[in-house]
Amino acid sequence: MANSLVVVESPTKVKTIKKFLGSDFNVVASMGHIKDLPKSVLGIDLENNFEPTYNVIETKKKTIDELKKAAKNAENIYLAPDPDREGEAIAWHISEVVNVKNKNIYRVLFNDLTKKTVLEAIKNPLELDFNKYEAQQTRRILDRLVGYQISPILWDKVKRGLSAGRVQSVAVRMICEREDEINKFVPEEYWNLLAQFEGSNPPPFEAKLIKVDGKKAKIVSGEQANRLADTLKKSSFIVEKLEKKELKRSSPPPFTTSKLQQEASRWFRFSAKKTMMVAQKLYEGIELGSEGSVGLITYMRTDSFRIADEALDEVRGYIKDNYSLEYLPPKPHFYKNSQKAQDAHEAIRPSIMAHKPQAIKEYLSNDEFKLYQLIWNRFVASQMNPAVFDQTTIDIAGANCIFRAQGQVLKFPGFTIVYTEGKDEKEEDSELGKMLPEVKEAEQLKLLKLNTEQKFTQPRPRFSEASLVRELEENGIGRPSTYANILSTIQDREYVRLDKGKFFPTELGVIVTELLVKSFPTVLDIAFTADMENKLDMIEEGNSKRVQTLNDFYRPFEQELKKAKDEMRNIKREETPTDLVCEKCGSPMIIKWGRNGKFVACSNYPECKNTMNIKRDENGSLAKEEVEYSDKVCEKCGKRMVYKQGRFGKFLGCEAYPACKSTMAISLGIKCPEKDCPGLLAEKRTKKGKSFYGCSNYPQCTFASWDKPLAEACPDCGAPFLVEKYSHGKGSYKVCPNKECGHKSTAERQE
Repeated sequence: MANSLVVVESPTKVKTIKKFLGSDFNVVASMGHIKDLPKSVLGIDLENNFEPTYNVIETKKKTIDELKKAAKNAENIYLAPDPDREGEAIAWHISEVVNVKNKNIYRVLFNDLTKKTVLEAIKNPLELDFNKYEAQQTRRILDRLVGYQISPILWDKVKRGLSAGRVQSVAVRMICEREDEINKFVPEEYWNLLAQFEGSNPPPFEAKLIKVDGKKAKIVSGEQANRLADTLKKSSFIVEKLEKKELKRSSPPPFTTSKLQQEASRWFRFSAKKTMMVAQKLYEGIELGSEGSVGLITYMRTDSFRIADEALDEVRGYIKDNYSLEYLPPKPHFYKNSQKAQDAHEAIRPSIMAHKPQAIKEYLSNDEFKLYQLIWNRFVASQMNPAVFDQTTIDIAGANCIFRAQGQVLKFPGFTIVYTEGKDEKEEDSELGKMLPEVKEAEQLKLLKLNTEQKFTQPRPRFSEASLVRELEENGIGRPSTYANILSTIQDREYVRLDKGKFFPTELGVIVTELLVKSFPTVLDIAFTADMENKLDMIEEGNSKRVQTLNDFYRPFEQELKKAKDEMRNIKREETPTDLVCEKCGSPMIIKWGRNGKFVACSNYPECKNTMNIKRDENGSLAKEEVEYSDKVCEKCGKRMVYKQGRFGKFLGCEAYPACKSTMAISLGIKCPEKDCPGLLAEKRTKKGKSFYGCSNYPQCTFASWDKPLAEACPDCGAPFLVEKYSHGKGSYKVCPNKECGHKSTAERQE
């Protein structure tokens, strides 16, 4: 009989760890948390030092009985939930339910699931970390105090069902403020002058105007640009300055959680949530044929660049054996952590270098392989020599102007032979690979062409998942374990939407943010939220206490709550008069707020239930919405179907509404590809507002596609339609849905 018990979070770890420990150990899973705060009430005693009330999760009662039974027959109990604050809380709660007299209860931390790490942890067990548990409890209580006390105010003032998360609300504020900045941005016109020169040696090359009269070039109109161009066309040009130098680009550090999420978003368009789900599988173990289940990466929630000495030895040995010695630096690279890093775990890296991505590809799903290869390549690159470039800069003088041409040529690839970082936008390294001819200082050049190019200044771009994670990290908002949850929560709550890889605030998100910023300026303050993360770290380090931290937060927050209940704008009850008259009863129309946002309604409600969407004319004035009839007839009453705009996009509704509530999806005019299905494809939306394309014959036919079908036959295989895809680097492009065909071409975006 096994005389030791190991309790882990996930059942996928059980088999892997059992294999390492042998028959003397019984390994069971808690399946995550076994206790939680109650859902229906606050669960925090405000009069008794904010003591939380934890209840056993209803669905975990059977799991707890099994844990108790296993603990009763064990001499030693090793609690091995994930090695972070949340894992510590799970371990603490497990210890409370299995605590049997004369039992030794230990805490063990597995940074990776390799035999060496697991055996070492069992050999050197730890005590439960009360301070880490207190830090997690403090976060949980803070979030409960904010969410459960602000949300009812929003229900009363805006609409029922809204919620206000402490950290998530700050993230929404960032997105709203960026959108407001974009809307207020006034583009400024400027002009570039691009010249093509020819010297004594080929080829001709392009240079850009950088200075006029010794100052930075600032050309603000076409007239100014043309005037300057006319002068330059009559001038002679010489090479005023020639500079050649060697540039080095250092290798990037291994992945932290935020960097992994950013790169997975850039390269594969993975959401932060998806990245963490796939990484969790790689950490917990993958079945590798006869080798069994193997944990492929170290723990994936970390803010540290630290690497274990044995891992450094392994990767340096791998580089030495697989690349020439010029790629291997004389000493290992060590990367400095940020001041905000907790440094509780190593960076994310392969557990052991023996499992090369290509060698185990057959055992991995497509997403698992992509992410594992990304982690592998980044780790190997982090310990390689810099890439070396030869950069040439040519300054050309003519009249009172200086033009500059730059070119960079890769001299030694260094780490780039393994890994290059992804990009947020479409811009590439325009100078990389650009060859410039041999020229000499004072050499006379011939002007072949001079082009003027109109440009406008641009606002900062909207946040992508990658850039929002970076912004959160740089501002100290959240921690590695929370980024994915923040991004998914703000979308689930419909405060923001992700469109073409960019975050847009919804009308609901803007209104809620405005209300919260005004009524709860402290909670919504970015600096305050970042400082709270530091206070949680101090609790974990034993330098601060939970009760004092909560007291310092709650006393001013309590006053803000009382004030908000009385003074917060009541959006529900606001009615804005309009000049429009109800076409059904002749009463004035008013603007109201509903669950789908602002709309125009009859003031004679409930006697008259006439409503319409808000529409404005070219002057911005409210205009009467024109009914747009379709060629469809209502299947229920025979009246005409009209185009309408709803929560999930445009649709067809019966003109007799509300007497008849029949609706139809708007067809794309493309036949459903399912065999013998009479339906047509139509655009639809999920509950979260994300567009997809499905069959009009649903639920009889369940065909669905995230990619937009285009009414265009494939020119290669004759498939009845193509689909439109989008990527950061390529923009929109067309692909044949027939996987055996592989047709791909550029596409103009169809709106």
